[in-house]
Amino acid sequence: MTAPPTCPAHGPGPDLAALVGRRLTGVVASWYSYEGERAAAPVVVWLRDDRGGCTFVGTGGDWCLIVADDHPHPDVDLGEWGRLDVRDAPRDTPFAPHLGHPVLATRQEHAPHTGRTALELDFPGGTVRCESWDGDLRLTGTGVPR
Repeated sequence: MTAPPTCPAHGPGPDLAALVGRRLTGVVASWYSYEGERAAAPVVVWLRDDRGGCTFVGTGGDWCLIVADDHPHPDVDLGEWGRLDVRDAPRDTPFAPHLGHPVLATRQEHAPHTGRTALELDFPGGTVRCESWDGDLRLTGTGVPR
């Protein structure tokens, strides 16, 4: 069996099988804002679990989907280019219905030159898909696990 492509800039990331069985206890997100206007979608998310772990999900400059063991950082002032605000994710994100529930399975998609492009997490009540979409993080959810 051939190993999936690895992002040249960010490496393979953590073993996602380790997420199976962990309960999602919180979601923290970072939004880009400029001149007081906050983007509709977060640029990155951190998934907290019941074992004290925290999984970062974001996109790279090469349009890969970065998944890493990492904790949220403080807000970042970007000067004239705006800021990154880090907050608990609101209840309308695709992960919200799954708080307190275990991850049942994970799946990844890869592209030959960029590595990981998508990650799906199955929960008892549905699936959340994280993907790099034209270089932006896109989160979508379905009601029934695949």
